[in-house]
Amino acid sequence: MGTKKKDSFYFDNFIACAEYSCQAAKLLEKGMRDFDPKKINEMIDEMHEVEHGGDDKTHELLHVLAKAFITPIEREDIMDLSQNIDEVTDKIEDVLLRLYCNNIQSIRPDALELVAIVIKCCDEIKNMLAELPNFKRSKKLREHIININTLEEEADQLFISSMRNLHTESSDPVEIITWREIYIYLEKCVDGCEHVADVVEGVIMKNS
Repeated sequence: MGTKKKDSFYFDNFIACAEYSCQAAKLLEKGMRDFDPKKINEMIDEMHEVEHGGDDKTHELLHVLAKAFITPIEREDIMDLSQNIDEVTDKIEDVLLRLYCNNIQSIRPDALELVAIVIKCCDEIKNMLAELPNFKRSKKLREHIININTLEEEADQLFISSMRNLHTESSDPVEIITWREIYIYLEKCVDGCEHVADVVEGVIMKNS
């Protein structure tokens, strides 16, 4: 591979991995919107395939990185970015597994609002990573980082109001325990997206 081609390999891999996160988020949302407890096993299988595809891409990157002599951004940043994108997909899968383990029978409406923010965050990540090859000149990169931070703040507010509603509307301790956990896991997805943005911000800082 020529240097240009080697450089684009990393950037293309980041975008491909972010695509898996977007797929996972959309799959989770679809499953929650048309929720059917009897079909949750099928959904878990489908989600696992998406997560596995993302893992394969991540391993491919680490394999190339292990032999690389020169990289377009610092090796640590490549590893951090790759692992953080992978974490987002894992965290989305975790939400689905919580719905399964906690034997959820119907979805609370505010959980759908939270998963909608997760989708927006994943889309922003993908758009941000598409801009990453121009990190030395790009004005749009900052916009994507700000958008992700804004979405994370929105998710925080929604998390607080969801928790409040749960504790004021429900008198069933089991429902409270199970949904608290699901809200926490949904919030972790958005936090995971913010971690990706933080690594990108670090790359900009180091190279400006």
